[in-house]
Amino acid sequence: MSNSKGDKADGFADYDIKAKIWLEKNGEPVFGMGRFLLLKKIETYGSISSAAKELGYSYKKAWSFINLMEKRFGFKLVDKKIGGKSGGGSVLTGHAKKIMTEYEELLEKEKTFLGNYQAQTPHLLQPSKH
Repeated sequence: MSNSKGDKADGFADYDIKAKIWLEKNGEPVFGMGRFLLLKKIETYGSISSAAKELGYSYKKAWSFINLMEKRFGFKLVDKKIGGKSGGGSVLTGHAKKIMTEYEELLEKEKTFLGNYQAQTPHLLQPSKH
C-alpha cells in the first residue's frame, strides 16, 4: 500500500477526525463555541455591541444568547454598565469566566482525545475490504 497523498488505497488516511462539544440542559443548547466566542469578545471589547459586530451578530441576537445562557445556567454572566462620562460597557462575571475556563479545558481534552484516537486506530479510517 502506497503512502502517497491521494492514493485511493489509503482510504481516509488524509482526513482528520473532528467533533463539536456543547452543553445542553434538558435537551436544550446552553453553551458552545459560538457563545464562548461571544463572551470572549465581550471580555476583549468590554462591549456587547462591539462583540456582536465583530462576530456578525445583531445586538439583539447577542443579547438573546446572553439572556438564554443566564436563564439556563441560573446566574448572571454579563454585568452591563449604563452610560456616564466614560460611556457604558459590559463586563463578564466570575461565573462567566469560570465557565469559559472550564470550556477551554474541555476543548483541550477533546483535542488530545481525538489526536490519540486517530493515532491509535488508523485502521478505522481505512475502507472496508467488503
